[in-house]
Amino acid sequence: MSIRFLGLRTVIYPVPDLAAATAWWSEFLGMAPYFNEPFYVGFNPGGYELGLLPDGDEAAGALTYWGVDDVTRAVESALAAGAIEHSPVGDVGEGIITATVQTPQGSIVGFIFNPHFALIPSDL
Repeated sequence: MSIRFLGLRTVIYPVPDLAAATAWWSEFLGMAPYFNEPFYVGFNPGGYELGLLPDGDEAAGALTYWGVDDVTRAVESALAAGAIEHSPVGDVGEGIITATVQTPQGSIVGFIFNPHFALIPSDL
């Protein structure tokens, strides 16, 4: 079973100091976060999600999520190809479904279904 990626959607950075990271990214991006809670801060540069996670594993690095139509199916396909579950399929709010798997080589791959995603055209 193969799965069709819809493109990159989200990158989440683990941060030890959420306030400092929020201030830095706000200045760097030239925008305030659209979502700012003690458990997660989200920015929307160019229509993509840039998240800050205070309890994330810094040693694991950033988590990247690929857009898919069906997260459960994407996980099943990855498991059939030899991956193992990293974080289970779950609704993180507003109908946004995520999960991560670990490839046989040790990489973490994220899948996301976000019914609200809309790519903002670039000014490039």
